[in-house]
Amino acid sequence: MPSIKKFQVTFDCADPERVARFWCEVLGYVAPPPPEGFASWDEYQRSLPAERRGEWAACTDPSGVGPRMYFQRVPEGKVVKNRVHLDVRVATGLVGEERVAVLEAECARLVALGAVRVRLLPADEENESCLAMQDVEGNEFCLD
Repeated sequence: MPSIKKFQVTFDCADPERVARFWCEVLGYVAPPPPEGFASWDEYQRSLPAERRGEWAACTDPSGVGPRMYFQRVPEGKVVKNRVHLDVRVATGLVGEERVAVLEAECARLVALGAVRVRLLPADEENESCLAMQDVEGNEFCLD
């Protein structure tokens, strides 16, 4: 039997700290502690050469169950649709109007944080409704 591996989800972005803060709010994640020898992330950032400051950020599931999220600065902007996206499971087990109401409420919360609502994908014969969205830098994700 193969062993289960831990993994992290990595985002290319222009402003890693901003995107990390957004996803911390979405998922209830937290910033990891600063590297050993530093009292804060600001202190750590100040220790780096100017060109390396803010080049990455991360957030983690405080329960230790979910994957680590890693955000790295890249020079190019996003130009095409993601080939992989996150489904944020906020309405598991709900159906119909009750499901849509929960999706819309979470959408409103995330829009206030800078997300963009793309469209509601209504239920069909095979799938329940979900909401397509974009994060603060245009990365697609769904509220499911």
